[in-house]
Amino acid sequence: MKIHKAAEERHVLTVTVDNEAGILARIAGMFTARGYNIDSLTVADITDNHSVSRITIVTHGPQNVVDQIRHQLERLVPVHKVVDLTENGPYVERELALIKVAGTGEKRVEALRVAEIFRARPVDTTTESFVFELTGAPDKIDSFVALMRDLGLVEVGRTGIVGMIRGATEA
Repeated sequence: MKIHKAAEERHVLTVTVDNEAGILARIAGMFTARGYNIDSLTVADITDNHSVSRITIVTHGPQNVVDQIRHQLERLVPVHKVVDLTENGPYVERELALIKVAGTGEKRVEALRVAEIFRARPVDTTTESFVFELTGAPDKIDSFVALMRDLGLVEVGRTGIVGMIRGATEA
């Protein structure tokens, strides 16, 4: 007997919710209780009166599991809408990172050269270190961090992914 394992796919979900206490805990708890993993999670208020927030969740799993996640999210009371950006056509995703690199001499010069290639902006500079700000696709940030490891990487802080459907229509 052979067991076939379904292919895991990465999905970016946006969840529009009432901005009320405990909703993020309920959503995270739903993932935890069912053994689903959250790869990235961001939350932002999206209305002038602070009544609605948008949660962006990156998760992975077989298509049937992601469908189940989406349906379970839709059943939560304060949830207005759940959109799987991955299934809705072309979308844009970005992440912000702060990367601290320490070094002197040739390594310092090389870190600045690589940062310029990646369009990373120095937001803090001392005689011994830099803090670079980099915005882009997660793969771009991963590549920059990997190059900085040999040049004196000290610390990395990342915001998580935010995504949006391309074009003039709202998802």
